[in-house]
Amino acid sequence: MTGGPNDDREPDESTDAEDAAVAWWVRRDGGRLSAIESAAFEAWLADSANAAAFEEICALLGDVRALKPRRAAAPTQAPRRRRWAAAAALAASLAALACFDDLRLLWSADFRTATGETRIIGLADGSKVQLGARSAIAVHYAAGRRALTLLEGEAFFEVAADAARPFVVTAAGGAVTALGTSFDIALEGGGARVTVAEHKVSVASRGETTLVEEGRQCDFGPAAPASAPLPVAVRDETAWRRGKLIFVDRPLGEVVDILARYHHGYVLAPSAAVRKLRVTGVFDAADPIGALRAIEASLDLDAIHIGDYFVVLRG
Repeated sequence: MTGGPNDDREPDESTDAEDAAVAWWVRRDGGRLSAIESAAFEAWLADSANAAAFEEICALLGDVRALKPRRAAAPTQAPRRRRWAAAAALAASLAALACFDDLRLLWSADFRTATGETRIIGLADGSKVQLGARSAIAVHYAAGRRALTLLEGEAFFEVAADAARPFVVTAAGGAVTALGTSFDIALEGGGARVTVAEHKVSVASRGETTLVEEGRQCDFGPAAPASAPLPVAVRDETAWRRGKLIFVDRPLGEVVDILARYHHGYVLAPSAAVRKLRVTGVFDAADPIGALRAIEASLDLDAIHIGDYFVVLRG
């Protein structure tokens, strides 16, 4: 794509309007423009075709009205001014949220991964943690307790035996205690899902305790105790450790949230009905765009791709 997010040049009239609009959106989303960049953007936007392309891209990403326009406009340009407000608010909101999350994790996390990255961490007691893409943990080891917190994403824990010091992972308002085991915890939709690969774990949530044995899985969260453990294909649930993402009859909303951790850009599925569609398939974690295109085809979705940076899934 010409004028992409890593391009140091300002898009100009020789650039395709749609590609240039994406490039400007990305540049604005990444932080405040310099005075020279702002002047170049204003000059580019003066062309009606460019303005229309920019407005269309902003409209695809939702109608946000929190900010006022950044420049004066004639009364006859009121609709465009409202679209400008939406564009500015959206860019500012996404940038602020990303910045807030980064700062929160910077202060809280002892270990974290970037988009699309996985990492194996050796802990002081000999235990190992494999972090999934865009994931983070905090470690709070003490004399009588090995405590960790899953702050974001997903992690697989291989626990070294130490009967004198329990190994406890807090996540989504609950606590998972290892009982001589290896297990996976994924944060999803405000809650957590634990999958036991070996032996068993104890899950404490909302004042109740549930035992989850090898080959079983349960969900829990701040508003609900652990669900009844159900049998699950552990190898499929932890396929991300081998670079694969395997989904069996999963809601598209959950699938999109997982794929977003591997995609350098934005993946949106605004419709509640679309997010409820079911997905089954095996995908390459290194190719989230290929996975999205395969899902679009299988579900016959009317998807919009703006380069590979923005993907909007529609019914």
